[in-house]
Amino acid sequence: MKKLYLFDFDGTLTYKDTMFLFLKFYDPAKFSVQFLKHIPLFILLKMKLADAEAVKKSFIASILKGQSRYQIEKKAQQFFEENYPSLFRENALDFINNIDREHTESYIVSASLDVWVKPFAEKLNMKLLSTQAEFKDDIFTGKFVGKNCNKEEKANRVKIEIGDKKFDKIIAFGDTSGDKAMFKFANESHYRFFH
Repeated sequence: MKKLYLFDFDGTLTYKDTMFLFLKFYDPAKFSVQFLKHIPLFILLKMKLADAEAVKKSFIASILKGQSRYQIEKKAQQFFEENYPSLFRENALDFINNIDREHTESYIVSASLDVWVKPFAEKLNMKLLSTQAEFKDDIFTGKFVGKNCNKEEKANRVKIEIGDKKFDKIIAFGDTSGDKAMFKFANESHYRFFH
């Protein structure tokens, strides 16, 4: 029985959203200033009057744009070391540790940026499909490579990644409406399963 597991990351496997946590960890002073500047946009977002991807890009860029890949990855590793395993729901970790790796493939499918989710994916021995940070000459441009990995894009990325591989069962785990397309793609879906 060949299975494919698809896990959303923030809120599904973790207790908190990692974007704000990582950006605050990266540069607390800059985070405070930029958070205040972005409050009007966050409010518009809550009222569904702003584009989530645009707001997310703007906020991430306001803190990380112009930083070197080396520096961001170094901070991401430190962030991982400080937050693993405390950031994770215990039953989610138990579940992952008990997956039969011989007959399954497991992916983290996340809208968060690859740079800070990667150390967690590696630790959990999973492949990572996420929003990708764009670097030019190893400097972060403040942009993404392709689309924000959310909603339809989650299902699209999975389809591209698995290609014509066949699975007897595709099982998805998520906790928000951003996971609906991934749920539709799977044979079995679990909403807030680890909560």
